[in-house]
Amino acid sequence: MNDILQNLAQVLEERKNAEPASSYVAGLYNKGLDAILKKIGEEATETVMAAKDGNKQQIVHETADLWFHCMVLLAQQGLGPEDVMQELSRRFGLSGIEEKAGRNKT
Repeated sequence: MNDILQNLAQVLEERKNAEPASSYVAGLYNKGLDAILKKIGEEATETVMAAKDGNKQQIVHETADLWFHCMVLLAQQGLGPEDVMQELSRRFGLSGIEEKAGRNKT
């Protein structure tokens, strides 16, 4: 599973140097952070709506779109899936209550 995320991260990095007209992702990068955030918001809403409808195929489709656009954001910010995986690994074994309380101390 991580191979897919790493491969996608590599492609997203490459798109940073592409002409905006040549690639959807290059176009998003060119439009800037607000455009990327808007897409994440749209995809999050579509994911919620698919879940409310109970359409499993649509839930998967919209979640893939959401993850994709979150990966675009990570790349735009100089981050990658390994940063998120490291954070998830750090949280593994902690209750949500403990993890959230720990965030308030830093």
